[in-house]
Amino acid sequence: MTTQIPLSTPPAGVPPLYERPSPLSLHIIVIGCGLGGLAATHTISHALPNSHITLIEAASVIGDVGAGIQVSPNATRLLMRWGLGPALAATAVRPEAIVFRQYSTGEKVGYTRWGERMEVAHGAPYLHVHRADYHRLLTSLVDGRPNVKIRLASTVTAVESDPDADGGPSVTLANGDVIHGDLIIGADGVKSIVQGVVTGRADAPRATGDAAYRAVIPTDVMMDDPELRPFVETPEMTAWMAPRRHLMAYCIRAKKEYNLVLLHPDDGSVESWTAEGSADKMRRDFADFEPRVQKMLSFVSSTLKWRLMDRSALEHWVHPKGRVALLGDSCHPMLPYRAQGAAMAIEDAAVLAYEDLRYMNLSFTQRSTDL
Repeated sequence: MTTQIPLSTPPAGVPPLYERPSPLSLHIIVIGCGLGGLAATHTISHALPNSHITLIEAASVIGDVGAGIQVSPNATRLLMRWGLGPALAATAVRPEAIVFRQYSTGEKVGYTRWGERMEVAHGAPYLHVHRADYHRLLTSLVDGRPNVKIRLASTVTAVESDPDADGGPSVTLANGDVIHGDLIIGADGVKSIVQGVVTGRADAPRATGDAAYRAVIPTDVMMDDPELRPFVETPEMTAWMAPRRHLMAYCIRAKKEYNLVLLHPDDGSVESWTAEGSADKMRRDFADFEPRVQKMLSFVSSTLKWRLMDRSALEHWVHPKGRVALLGDSCHPMLPYRAQGAAMAIEDAAVLAYEDLRYMNLSFTQRSTDL
């Protein structure tokens, strides 16, 4: 018989975070205050405690935006290592299984047990959370750090990558400010301005032909309906599959909300990648789905429409002169079908900090042998 892994317990065999930090003092600029940028700022601030990190974000506020997101074990184990386990336990939902259903009848056509089996296999749980909660938890790791400064309402218009330039590497903001640093990290997403600096060419993201509606409904209205109550009482990820369309649904926020992601062909009507969509059009687009889905959609008052964009794989993620690097969607955007976009950005942040630490320590050791 297996038991759940307590989120408050760091993964077995994992040493404390950067127990041998580097003594070097650098100024590191991180562009983008998303999940990857926050995670990178956190790890680097610990790996290089004598360094200063400036985190730059175009938005004027960090708000309660987005919808549900899946956190796979490769990311969960890092979050637990960073001390976020108890906070995750208060809001995350652990899915017991993934269930596949025929879209028009609701007939169960597939079932894979997750839960404790997932935890035993991978050493950490699979979680469902609200993106805003995820973002808030990562923000808590850097907010108040003495070597971290966050600049909001700061749009980057240019990046200088040449260490031999006047003042060295730098970023220029829309207000004319120029910030110089030793290392620049582009965590600025699929619309990355830093990517073109690293690759030396413009590589515009391309539409995939798919789009998604995203919506969240309160579970109290589902609990009042005997047909919908089981979707809340038994936390599972449910997928209704149809030709060229599908719906993924699961509980978030300690089962107080139910997240809906409705994938469909992109009609080209939305020029932005994330925009407010029409709840009525969403209902029309999925009107042939089973009655229980219709009930769920009737509770949706507003929805976001997400145009799925992609990029070609890059040959490298670091500028040839070594002072500008990319992470997350800025270098490897991922479509949502394996739920790994955010997880890979979290991994990037952990590995980037380790590589910085390892490189600096090895360089210091190498120089010391010349004495």
